[in-house]
Amino acid sequence: MPELVPAWERLAAMLPDDADAGPALALWNPPPFLTGCSQAAVLPGGPALIRNYDWDYRLFDAVVARTAYTGHRRVLGTLDCLWGLLDGINDAGLAVSLTFGGRPQVGEGFGIPLVIWYVLEVCGTVEEAVRVLCRVPVHMSYNVTVLDGSGRWATAYLAPDRPARITDLAVVTNHQGEVEWAPYAAAIRSVERQEHLEELLAAGADVSGVIAACLGPPLYATRFHEGFGTLYTAEYRPPEGGVSYHWPAQSWEQSRGKFQPGGLQIQLGTP
Repeated sequence: MPELVPAWERLAAMLPDDADAGPALALWNPPPFLTGCSQAAVLPGGPALIRNYDWDYRLFDAVVARTAYTGHRRVLGTLDCLWGLLDGINDAGLAVSLTFGGRPQVGEGFGIPLVIWYVLEVCGTVEEAVRVLCRVPVHMSYNVTVLDGSGRWATAYLAPDRPARITDLAVVTNHQGEVEWAPYAAAIRSVERQEHLEELLAAGADVSGVIAACLGPPLYATRFHEGFGTLYTAEYRPPEGGVSYHWPAQSWEQSRGKFQPGGLQIQLGTP
């Protein structure tokens, strides 16, 4: 990811007395981390990329940022690992989101948040994003869905120990086709969540219907104090270049063109 080197150097230089700053920011072979998450590319009422982010609220960066780190593209998204992204959209109208791939294998590679940001920084189409995802190594298994303003999408199954697999799946949760880590999949109901979303899309659910489903069972996770709760539902809209974050009691909108600095407090709990 050579385009990121100048930005990485500038960030590391902000901590000149910390010898670990550069390696940490590079996100090469970071510690293993497991999330949940569900996501779907939805065309009726869209196109939109909708996702639930399921994670430990005590480890959540809780920052939304609009950036232009390298000057290639303007990017709007949810930060993770200081300068990576969990999900986001760029000025070409390309939206990207990730879920954990449901496999315990760990290998040589980058942390997925940095890869997500890189895709949005240098890619303008689904095809370009797929090429990047196929060549950049990742340290754990993840599922990445990309969607553009024309309604084209793709979902990539990434892993540290086998080649990337590109699919046309519009829905993904926390396994890669077949369940390979049965105790984990059962504990977080990965199959049930995916089947629920697939049934919704098959029945013709539109963007608002999928968002409503994401805010209730079985998609909305409530085990917050066990490190597995839905921290937000994001709705990325490529044609408008914006995102809406949804919770059971409120929503919050941002866009590339009208980014509003500020903050809000969310009460997490059972919807």
